[in-house]
Amino acid sequence: MVRSILAVVCLAVLTACGGISNGPNGGTNPPPPAPDSISGTVMFNGAPLVGATVTDFMTNTSTVSKTTVTDANGHYTFSGMSVTGNVPGDYQIYVNQAGYGFYPSVASGATVKRADYTGQFLSNGGLPPSGIFFNVIDFIALPDASVNGANFTAYDGTNPTVTLAATGQEVSYAAGDDGSGRKGVAWSAATRFTDNGDGTVTDNLTGLVWLQDAGCLGSALWGDGLAAANQLASGTCGLSDGSAAGDWRMANLAELESVMDASASAPALSSGHPFLNVSGGIYWSSTSYYGGVGESDKAWTIRLSDGRYMNDTSSNIKASSMNVVWAVKGMGGSGTIQLQATGFYVPYFAGDDGNVQAGVPLIYPRFIDHNDGTISDTMTGLVWLKQADCIHGSWSEALAAANSLASGQCGLTEGSSAGQWRMPNRAELLSLSDRAQTNMAQYFGYTYRNKDGSTYQASIFTNYIETQYYWTSTTDAADPSSAWTVYSCDFGVYDIAKTAVGYTLAVR
Repeated sequence: MVRSILAVVCLAVLTACGGISNGPNGGTNPPPPAPDSISGTVMFNGAPLVGATVTDFMTNTSTVSKTTVTDANGHYTFSGMSVTGNVPGDYQIYVNQAGYGFYPSVASGATVKRADYTGQFLSNGGLPPSGIFFNVIDFIALPDASVNGANFTAYDGTNPTVTLAATGQEVSYAAGDDGSGRKGVAWSAATRFTDNGDGTVTDNLTGLVWLQDAGCLGSALWGDGLAAANQLASGTCGLSDGSAAGDWRMANLAELESVMDASASAPALSSGHPFLNVSGGIYWSSTSYYGGVGESDKAWTIRLSDGRYMNDTSSNIKASSMNVVWAVKGMGGSGTIQLQATGFYVPYFAGDDGNVQAGVPLIYPRFIDHNDGTISDTMTGLVWLKQADCIHGSWSEALAAANSLASGQCGLTEGSSAGQWRMPNRAELLSLSDRAQTNMAQYFGYTYRNKDGSTYQASIFTNYIETQYYWTSTTDAADPSSAWTVYSCDFGVYDIAKTAVGYTLAVR
């Protein structure tokens, strides 16, 4: 965010300091711009959301300029935007209301972006907090540049923005596991992929279009692979689809994950798939690892032999690791489901995840605490057990504990009974991820406090344990004695022996 704001400010300085020659003071001190305004409406399920707090934050000074609340029509207005010297004010508008998350929209005159607000909160014992990212409407207060229709939509978990797909696992290895529950939107291996006969394959589940020859672009360094995917065009790699350079890109992590079939191995793609030259090796994603905070030299990768994430000193270093490149085009939207965005927003290379940001964007605040031991995810509508360290044991022990969970246990007071809760499958646990976070466990467990010491955002989960493997109910098809886990720090997917001891969350 700092770099982007500096770029805007520098551009504004150049604009204000050059090309003005007819001002009343000889062009050196032009008059300040006329007062500007920005206005919009906050809606929930098609009705006005009354009393929501709307904040007008000035990035030039990193201070709150004004606040207001929405009226009976859900409407708000800010006026009298200012400048700092000759530099137009850069304002960011965001909304808060207990029990809701928000995402903005604006037609013109401003931009919707994800912004890092970490520095606005107290540190914890001298340590910086994990990143906190607001969804904002960014408005440059240029002369007579008022903006209408700077709107926000509210979410509370009853109106989720995405629906998760099933993992594909159909074999059950234990009562209550992924193969027996088969949660998520069902899909058929026989009808999921359509060979378009022009070198492309459409995934009917997500609506994405993939390069049929999954080995044509070969192995490359990350930046070279991004460039190769961006330059792909009809006439190469068996394509006769009329595509031009710039139509294709390297898949982000959520997109690459979406083609994994948890019932398959060698490769982890559905049987009968129409792809050619699929390697069992490691494939790049366009998503950088850890949101660029000290880790911009790495990117996320998946091994297609089994669907394991590969993150070590030799497998995902952008400048030295040679991994397979696979291209995708389109932004989805025409399939049975829509994929959520990874959350990554820092751009490093043309065509990477930080630039494209494909998928349904993440809501903020995303999680709603019901104060009964549960939290709702506004993205998926799933309800999670808040106490993240309550269920602990081997895979079978944790699976049984989740299946028998009921009100009165693990801080629950909401009246649930045994059989309503379950261990999340691979897709469900991964859906909690935000790839801009430096450490998911720290973010989930951090309490953000305002500069005056008051609480801005309480911890999302209670005692989300760092550097631990959290079980999913999905068995590793390549080795049924292991199950897929999500590592609490980086939210990577790794196979762990079912006899090991780990934690799990419960979901319903």
